[in-house]
Amino acid sequence: MAAQVANITVFPMKSCDGFALREASVATSGTLLHDRQFALVDSDGRFINAKRTPLIHQLRLHVDPVSRTYEVGRRGGDVELRGYFDFDSKQLSDWLSDFFSLEVSIIENDETGFPDDLDAVGPTIISTATLETVAGWFDGMTIDEVRHRFRANIEVDGVEPFWEDRLFRSDRQPQPLRVGDVLFGGINPCQRCVVPTRDIQTGDVTPAGFSQQFSRRREESLPRWASRDHFNHFYRLSTNTRLLERGIGIIRVGDPVELDFI
Repeated sequence: MAAQVANITVFPMKSCDGFALREASVATSGTLLHDRQFALVDSDGRFINAKRTPLIHQLRLHVDPVSRTYEVGRRGGDVELRGYFDFDSKQLSDWLSDFFSLEVSIIENDETGFPDDLDAVGPTIISTATLETVAGWFDGMTIDEVRHRFRANIEVDGVEPFWEDRLFRSDRQPQPLRVGDVLFGGINPCQRCVVPTRDIQTGDVTPAGFSQQFSRRREESLPRWASRDHFNHFYRLSTNTRLLERGIGIIRVGDPVELDFI
């Protein structure tokens, strides 16, 4: 089986639930359209995200970026509020303010979104085989849970575990990668934060020693051909990218994925 796009996921509200797509437009900035398009901030303009508070894991906030609608409630409970961002954003802000017990506002950037890595704003890429391998490192963990913990944009099937480690180079130059008709460049392995250590339903850190066990197994599993120069530590998974050819493109589930080593 040749390498191809298996899943595309954008995260319309930064740190909140993902939205699966069959195809996604690539903005001129290199981001996937609608990815991290919205964000929650407090009265000081600071992001309210999962790095800051595990309470966000108990939030069920589903955003449809195409219809610009939302549904919100508590994880495991019923939807408590529905609406449109263009007409009902204040009632969502009020609901979220009660939920977090602080003043919450919603901000939007439909050009670049609100990425964490400003030098590599393209989609994060990971292989299905990598997700399966990581799930096997922890008793009872499923591949879907690993997907939710690590939150990659593009999942590639038909390749070996840690295939995405081919997407960065020891000379620090972008590794060309064509997804369908769009040319990205792999930059570096994504440095992870506290979020993947947490249960996706409760926000509790589980299992005990997650990051330590992950880092040990990641180092043991690092392919011999991978550039170790990018690993000052091994708590890294998926690869950050940037767009190499300007212009708006579209990627689709089933698109071929090809590396250019020239």
